Amino acid sequence: MGYEPIEDYGVVGNMRTVALVGKTGSIDWFCYPHFDSPSLFARILDDQKGGFFRIAPTATSFSTKQFYWPDTNVLVTRFLSPDGVGEVIDFMPVDVPGAHVAHEALVRLVKVTRGVARFRVECFPAFDYAREDHAVEIDEDGALFTSRGLALSLVTATRLQRDGTGAVGEFALQEGQSAVFVLGRAGESRRCGDAIEAEIEAQFQAAVAYWRGWLRKGTYAGRWRETVHRSALVLKLLTFEPTGAIVAAPTCGLPELVGGGRNWDYRYSWLRDAAFVIYGFIRIGFTEEAARFWSWLESSIHERKEPLQAVYGIDGRSDLKEEILSHLDGYRGSRPVRIGNAAHEQLQLDVFGELMDAIYLSNKYGLSVTYDGWTGIRRRLDWLGDNWRQKDRGIWEVRGEPRDFVYSKLMCWVAFDRALRLADKRSFPADRARWLATRDQIYEEVMHRGWDAELQSFVQAYGSKSLDASVLIMPLVFFMSPSDSRMLATLRAINRPPREGGLVSDGLVFRYDTETSVDGLTGREGTFNLCSFWLVEALTRAGARDPALLDEARLVFERMLGYANHLGLYAEQTGPSGEALGNFPQAFTHLSLISAAYNLDRALG
Repeated sequence: MGYEPIEDYGVVGNMRTVALVGKTGSIDWFCYPHFDSPSLFARILDDQKGGFFRIAPTATSFSTKQFYWPDTNVLVTRFLSPDGVGEVIDFMPVDVPGAHVAHEALVRLVKVTRGVARFRVECFPAFDYAREDHAVEIDEDGALFTSRGLALSLVTATRLQRDGTGAVGEFALQEGQSAVFVLGRAGESRRCGDAIEAEIEAQFQAAVAYWRGWLRKGTYAGRWRETVHRSALVLKLLTFEPTGAIVAAPTCGLPELVGGGRNWDYRYSWLRDAAFVIYGFIRIGFTEEAARFWSWLESSIHERKEPLQAVYGIDGRSDLKEEILSHLDGYRGSRPVRIGNAAHEQLQLDVFGELMDAIYLSNKYGLSVTYDGWTGIRRRLDWLGDNWRQKDRGIWEVRGEPRDFVYSKLMCWVAFDRALRLADKRSFPADRARWLATRDQIYEEVMHRGWDAELQSFVQAYGSKSLDASVLIMPLVFFMSPSDSRMLATLRAINRPPREGGLVSDGLVFRYDTETSVDGLTGREGTFNLCSFWLVEALTRAGARDPALLDEARLVFERMLGYANHLGLYAEQTGPSGEALGNFPQAFTHLSLISAAYNLDRALG
């Protein structure tokens, strides 16, 4: 079949893992049982060896539509042909006590709503990133796939037959008829009868009720309600329920430019996401999720030695050793395919700022900081006071030499600023004089060494001539006024087309120019969706004194909404032809969308 465009996928899950479902009815990415477990299906990374699970009509001519059941994470792929209309409903059951179908199962419910349709099912697992062999058994209740470390069953009443390493079958349904396929861990009983059919229908209803009930807790009722709700549902889906961590994205290896080598594993949780996650959830009423994430954050960093890692596993582990899967071709030939992430070994000073911002926000909205927690904070601030001058790898986790990145220094300022605010608010003991002196010293240094008078802009790093969209966050973290002359000049410098030295193309923002910035990698990349929403926020805040900038903010925001896929999902980047690039869907992008929508809606009144 070849590779589907990244933007042609939807995603379903159970807050432990997700599956990517294409418009063709094929599940081409599924790690089991957790986000960071080895893949079971990975055709999105190798269309020959990766493995897939497809249910689609046998007709030679049909069209497809894909949509979410309203206000849920239940996905419908509808097939329309002259003979009839059929659909595949994909979901993972929620954890309902007493249910016979485990919440770790992946359910595919096939229905025909008009006429008649004939379907073909093909299930070809490829255990452990297609590195491990498995046995296949077929019986009247479906198929059993057994590898060295995992046994999975495909339970169905549809007659299957073995085809090499997989199971295939064909079946016809008339209007009103349905067929069920349940893929999950092999248990003591695999019988597929009327009881399982009824259970699946009950699980479907329970899943719909769960997602709608969760969404009702939200408080956002602004202009872009449906878009914000979809982003919230994505973030909930990317939450690892056992710990409260949120993965940056549920995939690995999807390229930032097709054929290039900028391919990373995002199935982990980054500390820098902390402030944005908590802010985003709290702003739209999901305080329970903010508290859960804060609990994970607190437990993950408890008694960790300095310097803190930028990223941890969803279970809090620190070892995320990076390795290359050389046997996989990569998405449309984009190699290497990496699992693990070497960023856990990098010094990234900005995480202290994001961490302190998260702690400050948590305390502000009722997630109180304990004295023991404050003791740990003081220890980290003392370390940062001695080490903030170090060069690091920055927010973009460059693979080149460490530098004095302006964003990193800025976030060091945030760390001391929020610590001082929190100490005063809670009357905590602190070395206020030292912290205040350090905070002010960082501020002066950023204003002098991070500003380029010739470019009339803040730059990527001290001594650099490269622009970097990360400095758009300055007014968002209250480092400086959005109407400050230097901030407005920076906004103008960045908000120009690349041919004029800027970073913005049709409202889409490159994070930096890969040809002039030294990041230790080769090749170009797409525009960075997160930065596009940061541009919206910077324009929004500057628009308080200039209505024209507020109008531009709305234009850029609504234009950006047009680059979501058919389901409202975003990958990390957008390519030159509007295609999705990078890991998908990306939590940080959806977080920044929520923040931009909230603040823009409030500014518009």
